[in-house]
Amino acid sequence: MSTTSNRRLEALRARMRETGTDLVAIGPSSHMMYVAGLDPHGDERPVMLLVSKDHAGFLMPALNVDSSRQKTDLPFFPWRDDDGPDAALAELLKASNLPEAPSVVIDETMRADFALLLLDALPGAKRRFTDDTVGHLRARKDEDEYKRLKASAVLNDKAAMAGFDALKQGITELEVAAAIRDVYKAAGAVPVFTSVCFGGNGAFPHHHTGDTKLKEGDAVLIDTGGRLDGYPSDMTRVGYYGKPDAAFEKVHAIVERAVAAALAAAKPGIAAKAIDKAARDVITEAGYGEYFTHRTGHGLGIDIHEPPYLTATSETVLDEGMVFSIEPGIYLPGKFGLRLEEIVIMRADGAEILSDMPRKAQIRG
Repeated sequence: MSTTSNRRLEALRARMRETGTDLVAIGPSSHMMYVAGLDPHGDERPVMLLVSKDHAGFLMPALNVDSSRQKTDLPFFPWRDDDGPDAALAELLKASNLPEAPSVVIDETMRADFALLLLDALPGAKRRFTDDTVGHLRARKDEDEYKRLKASAVLNDKAAMAGFDALKQGITELEVAAAIRDVYKAAGAVPVFTSVCFGGNGAFPHHHTGDTKLKEGDAVLIDTGGRLDGYPSDMTRVGYYGKPDAAFEKVHAIVERAVAAALAAAKPGIAAKAIDKAARDVITEAGYGEYFTHRTGHGLGIDIHEPPYLTATSETVLDEGMVFSIEPGIYLPGKFGLRLEEIVIMRADGAEILSDMPRKAQIRG
């Protein structure tokens, strides 16, 4: 395994000791990529990484072992289609040297049939999900992860700006999205999502980019992200084609104040719900509370959406190294939607924004 994977495996074992965990079971997921640097083919054939206090190994379909072996030196316990996985799993569990009724952490993203296969083989096991083990580690980014996330964010700035620069009378949302994706591809990144919203389409927080044509007087919302060197970006900016009307400028100023309030509230040791409240209070006091229809933010790491989640009820205490979005919005049906999104990393003195692109409206036309 790589130095990073070895370090993360040891950090996981340290968390297992702290939390009284006997076994962590990880499916073919971003959790597996984080811990072992391996992203094996996933289908209906059971595959999982089992980590105990003194052993780690993979249950793996035999037909995938050779390709996976190039990425890790952890042992494999292969099984063939004509034999099934039960015997290989029993051998892996024996090597894991577990106590009776072990405390088992199950990857919450694992297929249910994989999880039940494991739990059926461990009668009496006490089970929970990864929040205080793998999830705890993933939520606190190290310096290498920060550098990758920063580089991805800076590329995203260029991609979003290319979208605004492409605006012209009659262009479609899909054509603007193509201009954005071209920037990712030219830099060797992978486009992950691009939502381009003209006019009233912006009032749908998860609008599907389509054939709508740009016309004078349209607000424009661009929410986009790509994946560079294994790590994603995510950012929302807004613009206007023509001279912005008073309603747009008013709402933009309110959302900007909401972002600023959330950024000011973001300090280590604060509950996630306090940041949501800081943003939501600004919008509510301005009379638009019913039009802010989603949470204030989500974590970002290997996955674009991962813990912590900044909701009105989240008691998660934010810590240094956590990376998350701050993205309040106001959505006025039939008119426009306006969201401003920053990805930040929590530092000792507060939130550091990863993007270098200003939040001012991009005016074109």
